[in-house]
Amino acid sequence: MSAKRSVGIHFHVHLVSDSTGETLNGVLRAACAQFDGVIPLEHSYYLVRSSRQIDRVVREVEALPGIVLFTISSHELRTELETRCRAIGVPTIAVLDLVLDGMSRYLGLQLTERAGRPMDQDYFRRIDALNFAMSHDDGQATESLEDADVVLTGVSRTSKTPTCIYLANRGVRAANVPLVPGVPPPRGLLEARRPLVVGLRISPERLVQIRRNRLLSLKESRETDYIDEEAVRAEIIEANRLFERHAWPVIDVSRRSIEETAAAVLNLMGDRHRGA
Repeated sequence: MSAKRSVGIHFHVHLVSDSTGETLNGVLRAACAQFDGVIPLEHSYYLVRSSRQIDRVVREVEALPGIVLFTISSHELRTELETRCRAIGVPTIAVLDLVLDGMSRYLGLQLTERAGRPMDQDYFRRIDALNFAMSHDDGQATESLEDADVVLTGVSRTSKTPTCIYLANRGVRAANVPLVPGVPPPRGLLEARRPLVVGLRISPERLVQIRRNRLLSLKESRETDYIDEEAVRAEIIEANRLFERHAWPVIDVSRRSIEETAAAVLNLMGDRHRGA
């Protein structure tokens, strides 16, 4: 496979973890985002804590060769995995080694061989946040927005839902409320005090493009105010005025990825927590 190709590259990647594999999934997505057209074919093996499980992993890797990313604490098991993969010509990458080695040197502490705990407090916090995001999606349950950590608001197709799901995976209780032309914002949004309310802004040109693509995916060809440039511009102006009236911080999502928008939200939450 040529390293210079940048379109339509499919490859097998095997994710091997002695815990839930969340670290591996995050690393894989962050890495693939740096390449155009790269599509990983994922094979996941979680809670791998025995030689028998390693044997099964290696058999499947041999059948579908590709990169092996792993987080395994046991020195014995990781050595077995690396040795057997090397024998069949498959590269392995221990994704946390550089980080752990650097921290060990800095702290002057030895590493343990304790596997990650799949159901610790942080795990349940993320599950709770995910349930909260789903029950407060698209303007639902606005009477309980005070229970949110952050509320995202903006016109339709400003990536509110996927950003909330991303934040939920970081343990943030995120709700989202759409702004609909001709419909007053719900009282729960306007009166929210505990959560950080963030307005998502977008350029009219970009929004029309996104909405047109959305309608095409639905095989909808009618011309409506939903994609009329003047109507969209007026819709955005009204939303921006609402953000300004309530002094809500604003993030321009015109050319941001979901990850970048979520990172900006987390920065705003950090600033608020520090009283900046």
